[in-house]
Amino acid sequence: MKSVGVGDPAPAFTLPGTAPDGGGVTDYSLTDFAGRPVVIAFYPGDDTSVCTKQLNDYNEGIEVFNDLDAQILGISSQDVDSHDRFSAKYGFTFPLLADTDKAVAKKYGTLGPIGFPRRSVFIVDGRGVIRYAHRAIAGLTFRPTSELVAVLRQL
Repeated sequence: MKSVGVGDPAPAFTLPGTAPDGGGVTDYSLTDFAGRPVVIAFYPGDDTSVCTKQLNDYNEGIEVFNDLDAQILGISSQDVDSHDRFSAKYGFTFPLLADTDKAVAKKYGTLGPIGFPRRSVFIVDGRGVIRYAHRAIAGLTFRPTSELVAVLRQL
C-alpha cells in the first residue's frame, strides 16, 4: 500500500475519542471538520516522555491553532480510557482518538516495519487534501507548534 503524501486526498476515518467535556466517548470523523484545516498528530503512546512533550506543546499553542480555525486530533493505538486519563492529567483541550486496531495508522502509512506506530503529523486543508506530511524515523523528536502554524498560515 502506497503511503499518502502532500497533494493526496486525506484518507477518511471515524474513531472514538475523548469527549470535549472530559468524560465519556465521542466518535470523530475527518469529515466533521470539512472546511477547516486539521492537524493529525499520530503519536506512539499515552503518558510517554516525548509524546507528553509533544501534546503539551500543541496544547500550549492552542490559541494560535484556534485563531487559524485549525482542529488538532491526536491519534494513537491506546483505548479511550487510557486517553481520558492522559488527557485529564495534562488538561489537553483537543481530542485524543483511539486507533486500537491501527487501521487509520495503516491508511496514513505511519506504522514502522514491525507494526509499531511512528510519530507522524499531517496537515489536511479544508478541502480534505494533505498539505503537510512528516513521518519520524526514530520518534525521539516532534514537529513543534511553530512549524505547524507556519504551514497553516500558508493555507
